[in-house]
Amino acid sequence: MRITLAEDSALLRDGLARLLADEGHEVVAAVGDAGALIAAVAADQPDVVVTDVRMPPGHTDEGLRAALEIRRRWPEVGVLVLSQYVEKRYAAQLVTDRPDGVGYVLKDRVAQVEDFLDALARVAAGSTALDPEVIRQLVAASSHTDPLNRLTPREREVLHEMAQGHTNAAIGARLHLSVSSVEKHINAIFDKLGLLNSDGYSRRVLAVLRYLES
Repeated sequence: MRITLAEDSALLRDGLARLLADEGHEVVAAVGDAGALIAAVAADQPDVVVTDVRMPPGHTDEGLRAALEIRRRWPEVGVLVLSQYVEKRYAAQLVTDRPDGVGYVLKDRVAQVEDFLDALARVAAGSTALDPEVIRQLVAASSHTDPLNRLTPREREVLHEMAQGHTNAAIGARLHLSVSSVEKHINAIFDKLGLLNSDGYSRRVLAVLRYLES
């Protein structure tokens, strides 16, 4: 996998680069600010961009806004946001505009190497990888009427796992359910959210978007 890194902490940037190289990935570029990130992607498009949120010059949300720009200009490039906190406004926009090939994980996950690499692989494969805390904060930040009140607690658990980008088999393993039980719960979720087979978009993606927007 070809990866471009954007992180203003030289120590963390070098550590991530070494980790990825040790895992057999090619680090195309490793930069320290949002402008350099966009320039690096324009010069040599990677498979995935891994970016922090707060970077120079303002140390606010430059990295996340650069991620949105990359998704707009190079939609085939996956984006994994790696941050210490959740920037709710742009995070929601990043996830809901085009959720395929997008991830948002907190830096604490870097200590759990397998989780970080799993999120990276899912983003590269065109799936969504969201940290549970990111999902919680995005849901809590919304003031909309919750359209998911009809779901059972188990159906909410399944939808929560779907929002993190897990497959049916992975959801079954995490929740100790058979794959057929997971499929039944997912079909019930689709029915209760009014997502018909005739919808022109993936019902799975639409269900996750309803979850994040609720």
